[in-house]
Order: sequence, then C-alpha cells, then structure tokens
Amino acid sequence: MTNQNWLDYKVQIRDRLKQFALKILELSEMLPTSERGRVLNRQLIRSGTSVYANYRAALRGRSKAEFFSKLSIVVEEADETEMWLDLIISSGILTTLFINDLHKESIELLKILASMRKRLSR
Repeated sequence: MTNQNWLDYKVQIRDRLKQFALKILELSEMLPTSERGRVLNRQLIRSGTSVYANYRAALRGRSKAEFFSKLSIVVEEADETEMWLDLIISSGILTTLFINDLHKESIELLKILASMRKRLSR
C-alpha cells in the first residue's frame, strides 16, 4: 500500500468512526431512563465517542510509535463499546434492528482497528 493509499484509508476509517459515534449518540436517546438504562447509557456514550476522539488524536501522532500507542487505546475503547452494546442486547433493555446493526458495525470496526494495529507492529 502506498503512503497516499494508507493516508486515504486512515481518513476513510476516521469518517466511518465519526458516523459510528453519531449513531451511538442516536442510540443513547432510545435507551430507557431506568437506573440500569442510565448506567449503560453513560458507559456506552463515553466509550463509543471515545473511539472517534482517540482515533483523531492518533492521526495527529508525531511518530509511528505514537500513532501505534494511541491506536491501542482506540482498540480498547472499541472493544469496550462492543461489550456495552452486547450487554444492552443480551439484557433485553433494547431490542431493535438499529442496535443490532450498530453492534455488527462495532465488531467490524474493532476488527479493522485491531488489524491496523497488528500491521503497524511488524
């Protein structure tokens, strides 16, 4: 992959993560206001939007090592977000096609981000 292709790819992922964060915020409006709904909502919003924020920070890394380090945080946050989505679905708090599709997207993004990190570790 050429440098330009790699740069374009990273920008595509950034844009996809932005859309993911926006959908997380949309989902937050659908969750119930019960105590468990509020707890899950807070955690989901924090990790789900953090994926995008930390990825943007990684793109501004001053070195390959800094990008790798920040990308590792992104992978952790993406994994946590997937876990919260899975917990919401498994608990039955919300069962809609929207959350199921968002959960699938979180798994796909996690795979992409982990693959990026693995590629950089070589």
